[in-house]
Amino acid sequence: MSNLLTVSEAAKLLGVSTKTIRRWDTEGRIKSIRTEGGHRRFIITDLIGNKQDNSLTVAYARVSSHEQKDDLERQKIVLQAYCAKQGWSFEVISDLGSGLNYRKKGLIKLIKLICSDQVERLVLTHKDRLLRFGSDLIFTLCEIFATEVVIINRSEGSTFEEVLAPDVIEIITAFSARLYGSRNSKNKQIVKQLKEIADQLK
Repeated sequence: MSNLLTVSEAAKLLGVSTKTIRRWDTEGRIKSIRTEGGHRRFIITDLIGNKQDNSLTVAYARVSSHEQKDDLERQKIVLQAYCAKQGWSFEVISDLGSGLNYRKKGLIKLIKLICSDQVERLVLTHKDRLLRFGSDLIFTLCEIFATEVVIINRSEGSTFEEVLAPDVIEIITAFSARLYGSRNSKNKQIVKQLKEIADQLK
């Protein structure tokens, strides 16, 4: 059996997770043989043709407004450096828009890639860069399609108020913009007051 690969060895060769190898085997996308103990084993030559399948890492960056473009560039730099350091083949997808907007061009592209089984790994700087609310829906899709989720910065020390304040501001900003118009002085005053309240909560 020395000329055969284990599940973990096959995963390393193809650059995917062991979970993906098992799923591909179940779906018939790759061939395996079984040991007397029922363990999967793979012949190297059978795997070579699949080496580039499903090995894409997608790094996703987002900011809410044009005033945050510098932050968007910083996110991209961090994501690129992180992925390069890991030796991953990657693509960066970015959006400029509200975390409450589910119809952003980049987000839609990301979802399509995941659902077409092309993404091995999703990398974010922070969880809320994906969506303010609803990130878990995307993470569930990742789980279904065996896409690993890597969050570079997992903030553990924030208080409930610190986490909630930006979300509340974004929600009220979105609704007040619809009511009064984004350039209306009343809307600007509301946003200013909300930001002052948020600063007091920090």
